[in-house]
Parts: sequence; structure tokens; C-alpha cells
Amino acid sequence: MGNRETTWETYEQVAAYLLNQVANEFGLERVEGKQSVVGQRSGTTWSIDARGVTEDVTGFVIIECRRYTTSRLDQEALGGLAYRIRDTGAKGGIVVSPLGLQEGAAKVAAAERIHSVELNAASTTTEYIMRFLKTVMVGLKPEGITISATILSARLEPADEYEV
Repeated sequence: MGNRETTWETYEQVAAYLLNQVANEFGLERVEGKQSVVGQRSGTTWSIDARGVTEDVTGFVIIECRRYTTSRLDQEALGGLAYRIRDTGAKGGIVVSPLGLQEGAAKVAAAERIHSVELNAASTTTEYIMRFLKTVMVGLKPEGITISATILSARLEPADEYEV
């Protein structure tokens, strides 16, 4: 999407903007941009990509963006976020990446109240594909849109469960 490659800084800004548009889906009042948060346990200062303020305005979630385009986030990356959540007293976290989570990372996310949001790497505030909480949102510029469709046929073998 778009005619230029998005940088990681722009990716963070776009992610914060788009998450702010759907903040209520995550139980948030709003999403704020990059800022520093002091750890309650360690006393160290953490730079976070964005901060989601809870609807009751008594807590927050840490939002971390990782624009990795060749691999899914691993459990080490989610383990680091999990520690920042505990150290700062955050209520949870949201991790934004183009490719999602590896299996171990998904287990850490589930255990530590971290939501995964997939946002394509070249996203802008008007052109994007974002997946979260069983929802897909697509943004397209209104001018010059060309839509084409390809119909694929496939035969599914019987099974107990299909993953979509």
C-alpha cells in the first residue's frame, strides 16, 4: 500500500493513531503517543511506543510496535514487554507487528494480558490493513481505487475443526 516504504517511527505513529480510533474495543478511553514511564519496581525509565489509558482513567496499558517484516515476534520479545508491564504497574499490553506472534510468544501474551494487533508494514493513517480481536479493518484512499477479485475454489476434507 502506498508508494513509499514506511519507517519504524512512522509505523509507531500510525499504530497509535489507528489504535486511538478503536480504543474502546480494548477497554481504553484513548491512546497517547510515545512517552516515558518509570518502573515502580526497578526505578528505571522505560521509553514506550504508545500508552493506552483505561476507560476508568485509573490505569494504562503499554503499547509496543515492532515493524519486523521477515519473522513473527518471538517469546523473548513478549517476555520483555511482560516485564515492562509488571515493572510499571500497567494493566496489560498491546503489541503491534506486521506478522503477528510465534507460538511461544502467543503463550506469553495470553498469560500476561497482552493483545496482538497485526498492522501491515507500509500502513498510513488512510491506507492500512489491521487485524485485532477477531476483527479486520481496512483503510483505502477514496480516489483512484481499483478493486479486483479472484475466485478460488478449494475442496475441504472433513475435519473436526477448521481454522479461518
